[in-house]
Amino acid sequence: MDEVLKKRLLALGHLLVDQKRARIVVKARQDKPGFWFGGGNMIETADGELLLCGRYRNAGDSTTGLGKGERGLELAIYSSRDGGATFSKTAAWSKQDLSRSQDEVVSIEGVALNRTASGLELFVSTEKRSLSYPAALAQYQKPGTGVWSIDRLAAQDVKSLLKAPVVSLLASDQPEYLHVKDPVVHTLPDGGTVLIFCTHPFNWSSSNSAYCIRRAGQQAFDAPVFGFFRRGYTWDVAATRITEVLSIDGALAGTDGSVQLVFYDGAECLRPHDENPAAVKRPRGYSCEEIGGLAFTKDNDLDHLERLSVLYPEFISPHGTGTSRYVDTLATEKGIYVTWQQAQADGSQPSVLNFVGWDEVKATLGTA
Repeated sequence: MDEVLKKRLLALGHLLVDQKRARIVVKARQDKPGFWFGGGNMIETADGELLLCGRYRNAGDSTTGLGKGERGLELAIYSSRDGGATFSKTAAWSKQDLSRSQDEVVSIEGVALNRTASGLELFVSTEKRSLSYPAALAQYQKPGTGVWSIDRLAAQDVKSLLKAPVVSLLASDQPEYLHVKDPVVHTLPDGGTVLIFCTHPFNWSSSNSAYCIRRAGQQAFDAPVFGFFRRGYTWDVAATRITEVLSIDGALAGTDGSVQLVFYDGAECLRPHDENPAAVKRPRGYSCEEIGGLAFTKDNDLDHLERLSVLYPEFISPHGTGTSRYVDTLATEKGIYVTWQQAQADGSQPSVLNFVGWDEVKATLGTA
């Protein structure tokens, strides 16, 4: 049965992340390499409004210091009241807006919105100049750079979020997990919240995933669990960054209990490199140009994920570098909204959207 389930989940993944059906909903600031919008998620409010968050990134390079460009410069929230047909910007935060007196933000990275009993919470990862490497590793910190950490804002609605205080949530001083970023929210059946995030070591040699749990009824998150989903062996040997966990009812998937389809970004290397002219031409994925894969688990057991994309990636853009990353899904009454960053022929990475109705989901899973 597991092999049958795997085939069903792979089919569903490709139905959702359909590169040809996707349409651009938020463009990058410029139509050229190094510019994108994405790295966030979509939620639905009680009155049916869709809220899409992400961050604008302009060209830049931190490998030799931040003087190479602006990089992550704005966090934005877009809203749609016509079922995702059109989106308009309703809120935005600059690097200065997210800075505190003691913490200057030099770049904005992944973000995530979450509905709570009292309103909304917004998780945002930023690079802060005030955060330094451990003394024994200080020589590895490049001039003008900081350390990535995750903050939280909470308020009743989007308008109130603009005035909400920025509160530190997650930071690390462990060299192997020094940088924490790209938050992802997954809600458990009992109302608990899993916050999944990406980690990098002090030398930026890889990209990994971690998580922490806020138990139902609690205010604080438990201690992080690092290294629960190891990097792969082939196309994803350098990076394994989970971006979404989609829960599927077991009856719908043709199995007992519930099934979680896990989307992740992978890469074979962190920097592009020359290939042998006689070698098979293929997108390898590298930092800022990752490609996509799938895994799954049952009954929300994140400590026992099984890869579906073992030898090859699942999701490659037909344009440009092939980048296809930061997949997010939103299951609604009518169907599933899917957003991700998709490489274009001009090198930019806008946010694209695909919508799949439940009838199509059921037909693809073959359990209708």
